[in-house]
Amino acid sequence: MAAFIPFVGKPSSPWRSLVIGVIAAGLIGSGGLLLWRSRQTPLDLDRYTVPVQDSRDLVARIAATGKVVPVQTVNISPKRAGLLAELYVEQGDRVKAGQIIARMDNRDEQAQLAQAQANLADAIARRDRVVAGNRAEEIAQAEAQVRAAATRAQLAEERLKRNELLAAEGAIPRDTLDELKANRDSAIASLQEAQKRLQLLQRGSRTEEIRQAEAAVAAAQAQVQAARAALEDTVIRAPFTGIITQKYANPGAFVTPTTTASATTSATSTSIVAIAQGLEILAEVPEVDLGQVVVGQPVEIRADAYPGETFEGRVRLVAPEAVVEQNVTFFQVRVSLVTGLQKLRSGMNVDLDFLGQKINNALLVPTVAIAVERGQTGVYVVGEDNRPKFRPVTIGSSWQDQTQIISGLRAGERVFIDFPERLRPKQE
Repeated sequence: MAAFIPFVGKPSSPWRSLVIGVIAAGLIGSGGLLLWRSRQTPLDLDRYTVPVQDSRDLVARIAATGKVVPVQTVNISPKRAGLLAELYVEQGDRVKAGQIIARMDNRDEQAQLAQAQANLADAIARRDRVVAGNRAEEIAQAEAQVRAAATRAQLAEERLKRNELLAAEGAIPRDTLDELKANRDSAIASLQEAQKRLQLLQRGSRTEEIRQAEAAVAAAQAQVQAARAALEDTVIRAPFTGIITQKYANPGAFVTPTTTASATTSATSTSIVAIAQGLEILAEVPEVDLGQVVVGQPVEIRADAYPGETFEGRVRLVAPEAVVEQNVTFFQVRVSLVTGLQKLRSGMNVDLDFLGQKINNALLVPTVAIAVERGQTGVYVVGEDNRPKFRPVTIGSSWQDQTQIISGLRAGERVFIDFPERLRPKQE
């Protein structure tokens, strides 16, 4: 086998040098030819550019996302904690305002009402006696008691006088005389008491006594009203016309009052049911677009559950305060549904287009054609040798993948939407 001899260091012949030179020249020439041909190859404008669309009338659209929510919703719970005795509705039932939907155990409330009613009856009876005054029989009886007391007092006085003469003669002991005096004084005191009682009966009830009796009746009536209200509170009624969206409890469950309407669907909720009324869209509109949204503005609504269908709505309310989530500022906008009430369901996600002012003779280019160069907004048009050339423009509203050109372009001009790699400009 022949040994390999490196070329370096070997004497070169004239013929070998000539061959190498020819090969090098050929390579250089072919490379230059390829470069020249590449520069002379015409650019496929149909592939990389599109024409500016002719002027046409358009309606401005502000895109946003949202969710279907009830217009009004609340969790129903009792005013006082207790056992749920009866439940008359199921999830999905439609109810009217004031309709009874449940009853709480009310045995304690019934007993309290009965006691309050008895107290009221007693207070009324006392009041009536005070107002009517004393009966004639009572006065006659008091007069008889006065006469009897007067007779006893007179007899006691006469007996005392007779015995005073005997005591002066030493016929009776001093103790006997003292006892007779005590009997006389007691008889006089009984007479005075009987006379005072007769005077009170003859005078009748005093004004303050009547007022006190009336106040006692009023207090008893208030107790009856409170007991009756407590009993009525055990009857749970629908606060408004709507639909039962959730059922949280069954008869026999212990339920308690709640202070807020919870969105939970957990069976452990202390509420009885949840009721909702109507549907609307709660949309999130970016801060930059809020100036184009006004109350009464028409809205187009689309839901993934109904592909190809568009529902109608109108702006009902624009929130006065922004919401910031993950450093993004947006405003909540409530949209009333004009169509779709029978199809859309609470909790569905939707896409919305707020229909703004009509724009006449609008020029449109694909949004991807918009570029920024040296702080200026513009597009790349076809320049010399079909090369991209930056041209500043003034843009307006956007519709889906199209952007309005207010100035800087004419209909029919072509703008770049893509570039060959060798001609791609640097974007800021």
